[in-house]
Amino acid sequence: MRKMVNNVLVDMTTEEIAARQAEETAWANGAANRNLASLREERDRRLAETDYLALSDNTITSAQTTYRQALRDITDNATSLDDVTWPTKP
Repeated sequence: MRKMVNNVLVDMTTEEIAARQAEETAWANGAANRNLASLREERDRRLAETDYLALSDNTITSAQTTYRQALRDITDNATSLDDVTWPTKP
């Protein structure tokens, strides 16, 4: 492996290569956590859009309750934004 130093490509030391490979492995291993975090962010955004429905001065319909529960349960089956099927908002 090589790196750029003062606009010159130089070979990396064994220690630098090992450190770089450890960084790449750690990044790859964290992909699932990053994907799930993105999914949760989108789910939370969609829930926030309907928070007003759950206020005490509002009567929430069963369809709205079902929708909000489906959003809460979304991480039971989906692990990323790529494999999620969002419930239809009533």
